[in-house]
Amino acid sequence: MVEITILGTASMVPTKERNVQAFYLEYDGEGMLFDCGEGTQRQMNVAGISRAKVRRIFITHWHGDHVAGLVGLVQTIGNSGYEGTLHVYGPRETKRRFGALMDATIFESKFPIEVEELSPKDELVVVENDRYQVTCIPADHGIPCLAYAWQEKEKVRVDMAACKRLGISQGPLIGRLQRGEAVEVAGKRVAPQDVTYRVAGKRVVFIPDTQPHPNLVRIARFADLLVCESTFSDEEDEKSREFRHMTARKAAHVAADAEAKRLLLTHFSQRYPVVSHLVEQAREVFPGAEAAFDLMKITL
Repeated sequence: MVEITILGTASMVPTKERNVQAFYLEYDGEGMLFDCGEGTQRQMNVAGISRAKVRRIFITHWHGDHVAGLVGLVQTIGNSGYEGTLHVYGPRETKRRFGALMDATIFESKFPIEVEELSPKDELVVVENDRYQVTCIPADHGIPCLAYAWQEKEKVRVDMAACKRLGISQGPLIGRLQRGEAVEVAGKRVAPQDVTYRVAGKRVVFIPDTQPHPNLVRIARFADLLVCESTFSDEEDEKSREFRHMTARKAAHVAADAEAKRLLLTHFSQRYPVVSHLVEQAREVFPGAEAAFDLMKITL
């Protein structure tokens, strides 16, 4: 099970209802942050999220509304008896900018921090283990900027009805079959493919500040959840082009072209105290579009 918590939905300026950007993803007890805007750790407190669970932080780009919460979060983590290494990933210049951010304060490093710069020309694998994979791809915001996809690994499930028909009831035998090993039952060989099937893992995609680009559709392909910036309404389309952002309708086109299952709009301009019209415009293209809201939780 993967759980996503929306920690902020505002663009640039926090409002009374919206904090700036940060998204928390938890899987098997491991916490991952995608961006860390001002006030992120307070939002984590309100959401009941332990900061000590965060093991990886993925930065989309270095505009302040996406990174200004890093200093406070890292210092608080350091005072919590944190065990392990914090991994920080981001686009070009991340090492220099992260270092400058830490140097701007009196900061005693109490745990290892590893910072990795990413300069992909295509979709690039950032992290991969036996449980999940994280990839990134360039977005188009006028500065180094990345979209990220978190992908759960495919799982093997056992067809218990098939096992029963073949007389397999022992847990160890079922475990071996699930691990891909053949077993012998009543003198007959049972292969894993006889009683197991594969289930596709969940895919969660975060598209940050960007104007439309083919890369966005590529990384969002078949996403179970697409969290996508939608700063402006149709009426501000010219402004969205000027500042290299997207309207809600353009975000919906990305979701539709990528055949995503679910679209959450985010990164709303402070000019919109209510975003129902953005949702309406998006739904003309992608009927299931929704507006994300602060502290919203999604379980997949």
